[in-house]
Amino acid sequence: MIGPGLDGPALDALMAVALDEARAALAHGDVPIGAVVARVADGTVVARRHNEREARADPTAHAELLAIRDAAAAVGASRLDGHVLVSTLEPCPMCAGAALLARVDGVVFGAADPKAGALGSLYHLGADPRLNHEMTVAPGLRAEECGALLATFFADRR
Repeated sequence: MIGPGLDGPALDALMAVALDEARAALAHGDVPIGAVVARVADGTVVARRHNEREARADPTAHAELLAIRDAAAAVGASRLDGHVLVSTLEPCPMCAGAALLARVDGVVFGAADPKAGALGSLYHLGADPRLNHEMTVAPGLRAEECGALLATFFADRR
């Protein structure tokens, strides 16, 4: 559990929104990854985005980074204390770093990323005592569904 307002059903609902966002990425040929930033107190979605790397020709246009940017703009602050990031895929070092810099309370993700995951697979930036912020990390929410979406996307590309 991330906070008092985010129990299992609430997190599942947020992951459903992230999965909808991931599917939206398919419309422009992007890898289907979706992300949501929500308030911990009540689960209200503050921002929701999907990958736009191909659509924008921008290597930094990851779903998580775009959602964090939108959430910061929506709350009018660079710090997102009291918020959670929900992503269909384990964040990469760039996105995990952005979550740390934004001071989110936690990150929930679906599928692990053994090639680039930075919240448990290759690194664990969320629990590194050398950094000035730690955050709760909850892996594996709807992991099979999130992983299947990615597997289908890449299988169709081959």
